[in-house]
Order: sequence, then C-alpha cells, then structure tokens
Amino acid sequence: MFDLLHSHTGKRANSGIPKTVWVLGFVSLLMDISSEMIHALLPLFMSTTLGASALWIGLTEGVGESAALISKVFSGVIADKFGKKKWLVFTGYALGVLSKPFFALATCMPVVFGARFFDRIGKGIRGAPRDAIVAEVTPDSVRGAAYGLRQSLDAAGAFIGPALATILLMFFTENFRIIFWLALIPGLCCLALILFGVENVETEKKPVKEPIEFKTFFLQISPAFKCLLVIGIVFSLARFSNAFMILRAADCGVPAPLIPLILVGINLVFAASSYPFGKLADHLSSSKFLALGLIFLIASDSVFALWQTPYAVAGGVVLFGLHLGASQGIFSMMVAKLAPATFKATAFGVFNFLCGLATLMAGLLAGFIWELYSPAYTFALGAIFALLSLLLLTVLMRRHLID
Repeated sequence: MFDLLHSHTGKRANSGIPKTVWVLGFVSLLMDISSEMIHALLPLFMSTTLGASALWIGLTEGVGESAALISKVFSGVIADKFGKKKWLVFTGYALGVLSKPFFALATCMPVVFGARFFDRIGKGIRGAPRDAIVAEVTPDSVRGAAYGLRQSLDAAGAFIGPALATILLMFFTENFRIIFWLALIPGLCCLALILFGVENVETEKKPVKEPIEFKTFFLQISPAFKCLLVIGIVFSLARFSNAFMILRAADCGVPAPLIPLILVGINLVFAASSYPFGKLADHLSSSKFLALGLIFLIASDSVFALWQTPYAVAGGVVLFGLHLGASQGIFSMMVAKLAPATFKATAFGVFNFLCGLATLMAGLLAGFIWELYSPAYTFALGAIFALLSLLLLTVLMRRHLID
C-alpha cells in the first residue's frame, strides 16, 4: 500500500494532486470497505433477525447519519481552534472501528441503534478536519479533482464492501454476525495507514483562551456561502437513507443474497463518475453540476416510485450513483472555495451540521410515509423535494447569487 502511494507521489502525484490527498483517499477506501460490509446487510439484519419495523430502521438510519453530520460542526471548530487535524481524523476513524463488534453482538434494536450512533459520531469527528486538510494542501487549480479523487476512492470502498458481503453471504448463508466480525480487518488496517501514512499538517492556531464565537464566523461568510447552506439543506431533505432502496429492492423481488449488490452498484457508479465530474468542475460552473445531480436524483426517485421490477431497481441505482457523483465532491469543493480562510474546518462543520438536521427529518419522514402509505409515496416525496431544490438552485443561479 505504501509503495503504491509513493510510486505515484513525491510531494505530489503525477496528476498534481498532493500525496496527502492520495493517502486520505486510501484511508477512506479501507474504512468504507469495513463499514459497508456491515451497512449492506444491516437493514436485512434489523428487519429479519431482529424483527425491526421500517419506522425503527428509518429512525436508526436517520439519527445515525444526522449524528455524523451534526458532530462535524464541533470537530470543525476544534480543528480550527487547536490544530491537530491528523489526530482528530484518527480519533474519528478509531471510534468507527471500535463500534463494529457491537453490531455482531446485538440481540435487540437499542444495541444496533447505539452502535450505529457512535459509528456515525466517529464519521462526524473525522469529516471536517479531513476535508479541511484537503483544502489546505491542494492548489486551487486542482481542488475539484482532489475532492473528486478522494470521493472516488471513498466510493470504491463503498462498493468493494458490499461486494465482499455478497460473496461472504454465499458461504455464511444469512449468518450476518460472522460477516460483521470480518469487517473489523480493513478497519484496523485503516488505522495503521493513518498512523504511518498521513502527515500532521498544522496551521496557525488561535489562542486557546479565546472563546469559540460562531457570531464571528457568520459575520465573515459571504452571501454566496449562505446561499450554498440553503441549497445544502433543501438538497438533504430530498435524500434519505440508502436503507430504503435496499428494502425497496427486496419488495421488487431481488433475491436476498443479491441485495448487497444494490450498494455495490450505487458506489461503483459513484466512484466512476465522481473524479471526472470534479475535474470538470475545476473549469466549468459548479452549480450546474449540482443541478445535474438533482436531475439524476429526481429521475432515480421517480423510477423507484413508479416501477416495481428488478430492472427498475437497476435503473434507479445507476441514476442515484450518478447523482452522488455530480454532487458530493462538488459540495465539498464549493465549501472550500467560499469559506473564510481562517474558518475552513468550521465551515465544513456548520454546512454539515445544518444538512444533518435536514437528513434527520428526511429519514424520519421517509419511515413514516413508508409505514403509513407505501414505498412508492416515500420515493415520490423524495422526487418532489429534489425538484424544489432544483427550482431554488435555478433561481439563485439566475440572480448570480451562487456560481
């Protein structure tokens, strides 16, 4: 692994992307293999082994993902205040690894809920300082490509993990717990790579005795960043957990051993499209890529809502993966571009905090609509929110309030 990284990088890789970005990309890849081996099977584990309802699953997924995004605001402030970004990143990944055994040991939903919560807290702790490191070490001319590369490697792990889960499920038929234990291995490798491969990038720190003033941050952000916050919030309302796509696939007749391939497909498309979209965004309007991502999301939700066949599932999966490729890295690039120089990590944290609140609402609402009406109504509602996001983005672009 280290030889591979050094063969491509001196201080920077041949592509102009710094070595640190490559290393963080491989860290993300390993952790996502570990996490997605569990997450690909977790909805089925909750619904079959533990007998959880769709509302329980929606609550677990919504709170878990929101905890990750909300905790980013605190790690972002700490990173800007005290530095030590590498060790915040390590702490976040370590917390994720330590939560893994509890999934394997769980006999009731509260245990899964707690494990999912702390796993996602770890994700939140590492997210903002990691993204801030990428912003600090990367030249403006390749920033979109850098975020796209890290996102592509992250997504590669996110499809390798479910693929491994699918293969292992053939050997350990419906024995989810053994697969959950095996997921520890890439997680431990991830921690080793951080310790020995990530440089400790230090930036100028503020005096420790100064209070953390969010008022100062909000006074310094530009109108364009405020518009980006609004777009991110409405966008998050349109995008609920992948768990509902997995449950929808089961309703559409996809065999249980093939269910993890849903996440494989999403993240394969995500990984293949994220870097090209990010590289193009270095030269074209970033907002247009967000609009494209919303169009893909509307199409994906519409397919899941209107058709109930394995072929429709496949089409919805491809469209959802394209939506991720055209939005996730682009959002990070735009936050890095529009955030105040002295509040990079805080900006990532605040952005994800507000999106996290919206994600919690989306997860709970999706579970409620699923239980009260039907899966089709759940995806139809997602398409409506995505359309509202697209209309809002179009208005802001026409008024030149956002690039």
